[in-house]
Amino acid sequence: MKTEVEGSESRAGLLYGIGAYGMWGLVPLFWPLLKPAGAVEILAHRMTWSLVVVGLALLVLRRWGWVRDLLRAPRKLGLLALAAAVITVNWGLYIWAVNSGQVVEASLGYFINPLVTIAMGVLLLKERLRPAQWAAVGIGFAAVLVLSVGYGRLPWISLTLAFSFAIYGLIKKKVNIGGLESLAAETALQFLPALGYLIWLGSTGNATFGAEGGGHMALLAATGIVTAAPLVCFGAAAIRVPLSTLGLLQYLAPVFQFGLGVVYFHEAMPPERWAGFSLVWLALTVLTWDALSTARRTRAEAARLAEAARLAEQEPAPTPEPASEHLPAAPSAQPGR
Repeated sequence: MKTEVEGSESRAGLLYGIGAYGMWGLVPLFWPLLKPAGAVEILAHRMTWSLVVVGLALLVLRRWGWVRDLLRAPRKLGLLALAAAVITVNWGLYIWAVNSGQVVEASLGYFINPLVTIAMGVLLLKERLRPAQWAAVGIGFAAVLVLSVGYGRLPWISLTLAFSFAIYGLIKKKVNIGGLESLAAETALQFLPALGYLIWLGSTGNATFGAEGGGHMALLAATGIVTAAPLVCFGAAAIRVPLSTLGLLQYLAPVFQFGLGVVYFHEAMPPERWAGFSLVWLALTVLTWDALSTARRTRAEAARLAEAARLAEQEPAPTPEPASEHLPAAPSAQPGR
């Protein structure tokens, strides 16, 4: 029965993970629907409506105890303010890139994000890399050089997205609060500047909210759901499937984005870009192989230690020798012989 329940939870977690990364991968289809709103206006609506959606979710779940603890921790508040600033850059640049016809370059940012995260671990956290990880980082660096030649410039959109998201992840690791709670805190910090910008935009007559019909207003309001829904699915997946599985699922998002850029948005892919992307995919293949091999060795070692402990517990205690062997010999029946 326990095995069946675990299997059901694992399947549910896998579906939640596919749902989360699938939604993140297909989101380039959504941002163009919000035109003629510009990227900054869309970003401001995303910040504003995300707080509304997350606030309602927390109200339903009655999860407010963390707010009091957070207000008593100025260091965490400072880190969350920094996280809010970094994710604002990430969100805004991504929306602008998609609506400017640069979906492929945006997808590259999330392909190279694991490599950037590893590099930051070495530079900032003094982590030691295995040889395969060094090889993957080296191949990723070569890919950036090839793509720079292909684009005629550094792929700054990709690099900014990758570094901003890696920094965001590093901050979230240090803050260590739940995904929904973290998003609520970040959007609360973003809310007043975003709302102030929207009010100013409306006062100058440049806002599209209300000027493009009810359908456009509904789509702008839906940015809150588009932001929160994949995060909720990700949170449900994270507690049900191993981290190694989530690590593999994360590639779904940039794969979908890349496919949309090439097939749906018909973005150009000259040979040098294919070469650069191929190097990135090679680096990720090496990285994934190393991660799976390490996880397999770790599981095997854990199983070996568990089996050794089990056998040690089952080994019977030594049997004491018979008492007669420790007594003096019995007197002879025929004394004096």
